[in-house]
Amino acid sequence: MNYNICSLPGGMRVIHLPSDSSVVYCGIAVSAGTRHEQSGEEGLAHFCEHLTFKGTHRRRAVQIINALEGVGGELNAFTNKEDTVFYCAILRDHIRRAVDVLTDIVFYSEYPQQEVEKEREVVCDEIESYEDSPSELIFDDIENLLFEGHPLGHNILGTSERVRGYNSDDAHRFTARHYRPQNCVFFASGDVDFGKLVKWLEKSLQALPAGRGVDTSTIENVRDESIFAPPSQGGGGGGASKPATIVRERGTHQAHVIVAAPSFSASDPRRWSLYLLNNILGGPSLNSRLSLSLRERRGLVYTVESSMVAYSDTGIWTTYFGCDPSDINRCRCLVRRELGRLMDRRLTDSQLSVAKKQLQGQLAISCDNREHFALDFARNYLHTGVLRDLTDIMNHIESLTPDDLRLTAQQLFAPEHTTTLIYK
Repeated sequence: MNYNICSLPGGMRVIHLPSDSSVVYCGIAVSAGTRHEQSGEEGLAHFCEHLTFKGTHRRRAVQIINALEGVGGELNAFTNKEDTVFYCAILRDHIRRAVDVLTDIVFYSEYPQQEVEKEREVVCDEIESYEDSPSELIFDDIENLLFEGHPLGHNILGTSERVRGYNSDDAHRFTARHYRPQNCVFFASGDVDFGKLVKWLEKSLQALPAGRGVDTSTIENVRDESIFAPPSQGGGGGGASKPATIVRERGTHQAHVIVAAPSFSASDPRRWSLYLLNNILGGPSLNSRLSLSLRERRGLVYTVESSMVAYSDTGIWTTYFGCDPSDINRCRCLVRRELGRLMDRRLTDSQLSVAKKQLQGQLAISCDNREHFALDFARNYLHTGVLRDLTDIMNHIESLTPDDLRLTAQQLFAPEHTTTLIYK
C-alpha cells in the first residue's frame, strides 16, 4: 500500500491512501478519548464531539451541516476510549471544501453556551437509550470492573448528572488541551492530489488561536501499564489477578453474560495469536466454535460472540452471550468447555490452515470497505505511527503455529484469569 505521508509545520501528521475512486473518505483523528478525561470530566470527550458541530466563528451549526450535505456528502464523528474521529465522505470535486469544514470545526469551534444547553438533552437521551440496552451496557460494565479506578474503565457517554453540569468553558478547556495539531492526524483515501491537500491544510491552520499552535509540552496521556498487564507466560499478573463472578439483578427478560480478561496491547506481538484464536472461538462466522456449540447444536442462544480490543498499552478479551435465565449455568459450562479445549488441545495443521484462510478472507473483504479501512489506518497511524498494510497483517497470521495459539489460550482463558458478569 503506497501511502503518502508528511508532517505539517504545526505538528499535524497527514496520511493519504491513493485510489481511483471519485469518492474520498477523509477526516481528522484526535488523540482525545475517555482515558484522557481528568477526574470530574467523565463523558466530556464525547460531549465535546457533539459540541464541535455547533458553531465556529465562520459557520453556525446549520451551515456546518449544509456545507457538505448540500453537495451530497456525509459528515460524522465518534468517540472511543483513546480517540475522537471527525470524518466525511465526499466527491473528489469537493475535497477542498471538506478540508475547510473539518479543520474549521475541530480547531475553530466556539462551543456557544446556548448550543451546550440544547445538546445536553440530546446526549442525556443517548445515555438513557444506552442504559436500556443491556447487551451493550454490559461491555462497559465489564471494562469498569477490569480497569476499576482508571479512565479506561469509564463509560464513554458518562452520566446524565455529569453531562448536565458541563458548560462552554469545560468544552474550551478540554479541547484546548487535546485538539492540537500535533495531537491529530488528517487522513484521506481516494483520488486526491496530495500536494494540494497539504497546501490546503497548511492554509487552514494559519489562523489557529493562541494555545493551539506548536506546543512542546507533553500532552497528558494517562497510563499505568503495571495495572493492566495481561497474565504472563507463568500466569498471574496485572488486572487478571482478581477473578470473580458478579451477578446484577436488572429485571431483564433475557440473561446477559460476559466473560472477560485483560489482554494484549496494540503493539504486543501476542495480539496476532489472540486475533486468530478469538475468530476460531467466537468470530462473526456461524461456524465459530461457540456458535456451533450454543446456537446451532443446542438452540440455547440467539447471540454468542467473542471479541478483543487492543488499546495502546493494554487490551481486553471478552465472550458474550444472551440466553434464557434458566440456561445460564448450562451455557457457561459449554463456554468453559470450548475455552478448555483451546487450552488443552493443540490444533492440527489442517485445522489451523482452515482457520487462517477464513480470517484472511474476512480481512480482505473488510478492507474492501474503503470507509472502514480509512478509519482503521487513520487511528492506527495516530496511536502507533505505523502504516497499516494488509499484506503485513496476512503474513503475521500465516506465521502463527498451533503452539502459539495454545499458549495464548492458556495465558488468557484459564478460570483464574477471567472475570464473569451476569445481568438477569
